[in-house]
Amino acid sequence: MLKLAFAIPGLVLAAAIVWAFASADFWPSVAYVMSNPWGVVTLVDLYAGFIITGVMVAAIERWRPWAWGLLVLSFALGNVVFAAWGVLRGGKLLRELAFR
Repeated sequence: MLKLAFAIPGLVLAAAIVWAFASADFWPSVAYVMSNPWGVVTLVDLYAGFIITGVMVAAIERWRPWAWGLLVLSFALGNVVFAAWGVLRGGKLLRELAFR
């Protein structure tokens, strides 16, 4: 069940990314978002979330290069990275949370 909780939003997000790339040019869209103060706040919130999630992943993953790699990938690919991690490692996540 936990894997579905990661997989469904991850697939929806991946589909939204594909749709956005097919519908609009990326860099002009970023410039438009950055021209609005609330757009900047949204991006700060997004990247803060990547860092917070990356720290939680690092607390669970024993191999630090893997955790750092996921964090760096999330800066380019977004939360699809952490959704995929949850699908692959959801069982370990539950065991770690139950242990603590």
